[in-house]
Amino acid sequence: MELTQEKLNLIERIIKNDRKFANNEDLYDDFFNEMCKRSMPIVNTITSDVTLEAYLRKIATTSILNVLKDSGRLRRTREGFSQVRDVSMDAVQTPESSYHEDNYSHVVISYPQADYDSNPEDIAVQKEILQKIVDAIYLINDAEPDKQYLRIYKLRYDEGMTQKEIASELNLSQSEISKRLFKLMEKVKEAFN
Repeated sequence: MELTQEKLNLIERIIKNDRKFANNEDLYDDFFNEMCKRSMPIVNTITSDVTLEAYLRKIATTSILNVLKDSGRLRRTREGFSQVRDVSMDAVQTPESSYHEDNYSHVVISYPQADYDSNPEDIAVQKEILQKIVDAIYLINDAEPDKQYLRIYKLRYDEGMTQKEIASELNLSQSEISKRLFKLMEKVKEAFN
């Protein structure tokens, strides 16, 4: 199965627009090969250009991370992935340096990792979606106040209570709470359509 020149150009553009491509341009061929290998099974079956581009962006992220890990330029830390050449900014002194106040040769500096996974557009879209969900829940609750949809939602998702705890709090059966949560989610989905 061959990729058309148009799809090859799209893959190239996506790779070059990825933020991890910066300072790793020398690995372009590896990024490209890994991405083609991962996308080949499905790329020719997608007919929508928008869907194809979204799919390829996800594949690009995975491919670039794998190549960077394999090349030794990226390592997994507790906070996620960080570049091997990064130096941490938490000033940590070794036991030797604590004996000599003016000796800074043993100080290790580390920077906390910044979260670049969410760009401003994604954050704006997420806020808009959350606002639509909140508005929908208030409308649903106002339409049927006796079902206590808003209270159940807050207890479940804001306070993290289990269905059993909510049932005890509202003097209802657990199955009734389960039904109402399911019904609420169905109504929220309807509100989005």
